[in-house]
Amino acid sequence: MLAERRHQLILRALRSGGPSTVSHLSERLGVSAATVRRDLMKLEEDGLLTRVHGGAVVDEGDQPFAEVAEVRVPEKDAIAARAAELVQDGQTVLLDIGTTAYRLARQLRGRRLTVITSNLVVYEELADDAGIELVLLGGMVRREYRSLVGFLTEDNLRQLHADVLFLGTSGIRPDGQVMDTTVVEVPIKRAMIASSDRVVLLADVSKLPGTGVARVCGPDELDVLVTNSAASDSATCAGLREAGVKVVYA
Repeated sequence: MLAERRHQLILRALRSGGPSTVSHLSERLGVSAATVRRDLMKLEEDGLLTRVHGGAVVDEGDQPFAEVAEVRVPEKDAIAARAAELVQDGQTVLLDIGTTAYRLARQLRGRRLTVITSNLVVYEELADDAGIELVLLGGMVRREYRSLVGFLTEDNLRQLHADVLFLGTSGIRPDGQVMDTTVVEVPIKRAMIASSDRVVLLADVSKLPGTGVARVCGPDELDVLVTNSAASDSATCAGLREAGVKVVYA
């Protein structure tokens, strides 16, 4: 069995059945315990699971999209409006999952752009806008969070190029590390960064520091942070500026 297939089966088993031991995964996959341990090490390095004594666990600490969409709407709208000013007509824009990216999509209506996304709510928002060339990435549907994930999504991203990525996050550590609680989305976010010339992080003040168990990227991979003016005294913003990230306040 190919390693990629084993990785998919391990993650599926942990998401459906909760924490599991190495011996149980070994029996389930029909491979040696040593092979499972190597697989778990690789998946932990990728931020997709956490190894615990004798096994591993997946932390799916995200909330359904509908719940998150009702929180801090004015702040998200302010950030979206400011972020839209960074977009030039004719550009190819990559929009991450999440509710702030959705608010940004609403700001982009009527523009002459190409928009690439794995965010189903962004797709629904822009599907009837004839001026926008809309590219929906393939993948497995996460119904509760309205996104597409998996190796198909990553493969699609490797074939595409964007002028600018608008990236979401669960939290930014004081040292500028961008984190996420939704570990299954982390490889997609990393692939989005690799496919883009410019990375703009969208984060309202609640995300400084926010939460997150998996590292997405460091400040060296960011170009701009768009956040609320209430974050102007934040140590995180100061640290990002020192790292060369432009901080823009809505």
